[in-house]
Amino acid sequence: MPVLTDRAPAKINLTLHVLGRRAGDGYHELESLVAFAGTADALTLEPDGDLALAVSGPTAGPAGPDADNLVIRAARGLAERVPGLRLGRFHLVKRLPVAAGIGGGSSDAAAALRLIARLNGLGLDHPVVVAAARATGADVPVCLDPRARMMRGAGEEIGLPLGLAPLPAVLVNPGVPVPTAPVFKALGLSVGERVAKASHPEIEPRAQRNGLVAAITPARNDLEAPALTVAPVIGEALAALRAQPGCRLARMSGSGATVFGLFGHRSQAALAAHAIARAMPGWWVSATMLR
Repeated sequence: MPVLTDRAPAKINLTLHVLGRRAGDGYHELESLVAFAGTADALTLEPDGDLALAVSGPTAGPAGPDADNLVIRAARGLAERVPGLRLGRFHLVKRLPVAAGIGGGSSDAAAALRLIARLNGLGLDHPVVVAAARATGADVPVCLDPRARMMRGAGEEIGLPLGLAPLPAVLVNPGVPVPTAPVFKALGLSVGERVAKASHPEIEPRAQRNGLVAAITPARNDLEAPALTVAPVIGEALAALRAQPGCRLARMSGSGATVFGLFGHRSQAALAAHAIARAMPGWWVSATMLR
């Protein structure tokens, strides 16, 4: 059988509201509009043989081909649920920054599950595939079918695809990995505590560009302020985006340090990305479309 291939796109939290911290399990309860970028890692699967992973690419160093990589964890999780599951050798080409708030590892894991499901004739909505995704990580289920949608709870509530108009965007990571745990610690919520802030705006299916940007502008990323205490350079990246002509909204994604800027036109995004990359050559910068 030929080698199977798939993309693992960056997951961008256009909004991220923290509603509180659940009393039962201590997880933070979130409400987030998620979109996916054209910018992506690439994953291939050479069918059959022992499960293995090789990692290459410009950001391969921090990812590491080890047993804790989410690609391997996802594959093993599905194999535990399906006796006789066909596996094989994965090759991951890392282009997305690691520990960056854009779900790179989760998207890689979801791509692995898609490839294995394809190899074994399983649908992405098959209960064992969904269970393996949930067991691998909170962001993996929303990455299984990477289209814009709402995500709620601790990642277990996935809304229907919204069919939003594509958004020209620039992604910027200032080169500082930001683990999630210190950001949530800086948020400082106690178990059982609820947050009294403005509710999330309603997002209309098939919203067009102008209406969508207008709808999400009053929203927020509640992790942005605590992330700035962990990595102040996030503020510099946001300022760099806001200074670019045509930037309509700049916000942090996930728990950082990647930030995004939304633009009215693809050409404006391309010019902005070029200007920022030239001014800050040590930063990771990508012009893309969010869908």
